[in-house]
Amino acid sequence: MTLGRRAFLATSAAAGAALATSGLWGREPKAAAKPLRLLILGGTGFIGPAVTRIAQARGHKVSFFNRGKTRTDLFPEVEKFLGDRDPKKGDGLKALEGHDFDVVLDDSGQYPRHVGASASLLADHAHRYIYISSISCYKEPSPMNGDEDSPLATLADPTVETMGDQFQNYGGLKALCEQAAEKAMPGRVAVVRPGYIVGPDDYSGRFTYWPVRFDKGGDIAVPGSPTDPFQVIDVRDLAAWLVKLAEDGTTGRFNAVGPEKRLDWGRVIKACEASTSSKVTPIWMDADFIAKQQDVEFPIWAPFAGDTKGFMTWRNDRALKAGLRFRPIEAIVKDTLEWHKGLKADDRRAKLAGPSAEQEAKLIAAWRAAQKAKAS
Repeated sequence: MTLGRRAFLATSAAAGAALATSGLWGREPKAAAKPLRLLILGGTGFIGPAVTRIAQARGHKVSFFNRGKTRTDLFPEVEKFLGDRDPKKGDGLKALEGHDFDVVLDDSGQYPRHVGASASLLADHAHRYIYISSISCYKEPSPMNGDEDSPLATLADPTVETMGDQFQNYGGLKALCEQAAEKAMPGRVAVVRPGYIVGPDDYSGRFTYWPVRFDKGGDIAVPGSPTDPFQVIDVRDLAAWLVKLAEDGTTGRFNAVGPEKRLDWGRVIKACEASTSSKVTPIWMDADFIAKQQDVEFPIWAPFAGDTKGFMTWRNDRALKAGLRFRPIEAIVKDTLEWHKGLKADDRRAKLAGPSAEQEAKLIAAWRAAQKAKAS
């Protein structure tokens, strides 16, 4: 379960009206007091487009640095520098040489050598560096109610440049990337550690599985307990806050997890029910039963027990103080479902994580058989 959870986080990733920016941190997206020149290392994945829309609405000039291979049709008006995060490949970071920026947003750095190279190159050409890390940077198992000072993951070989076949290196690499950025630009870095990033444009299909599955109707297998804690952040809220960090010149380390107060898994499921007119019957299955099943893994949920008990309990006090705000889970569910319904069948973002219909039906049958056996 731990490796599966880490792999899901490692694969985290702009849907027109669904990406409205109004009121995301208590301000309308009017022009900022001081326009900034913002460089996004990446820009066309999941976080980048959301940041770009909000930054542009605030009057900031946005530039991208990437390889020019992903969604190249997005933002034709944005200045683009082509190159590779690995300075040893092709021209590497050469396209950035001699250019000045106010803030660099690094949402694509996976290996410390790459992050260190970009941060070092830009150290004399940018005032601030915002690095998007991950909650997986912490040492496992996750503590209950852990904060930004919790122990970080480590690697036996800090020079490794592969995630590993089960993404076992992901957390340690993220921690080392943070350190590489801070070494290159001491006192000028904001490290942002999100957990699950969700909402419109999410290509992972993890959170999206749930509203879409409920919209299909019928008997629905739901793992765990309604009182299990649950933490996610909508990409639009994360993006708005990243722009605010850039505008405010904020530095430090922050857990970007939400919502503001504890959210129960049961409320998420009720939000999924409320988002559809289909007739649904949630069938709750306890974590012990789920753990005994073969080849069935539910996306974005983690048992509130054992090594994953603390994983959805991270504290976000520092981020809240720095202005992070969240929309209700009901709005996230509704917007995500509406966005997914508008996708074409061959769009990669239409693919969902989670059990197949056949796996789910088999699981429900096994659950009912087990309950019947208990009652007899």
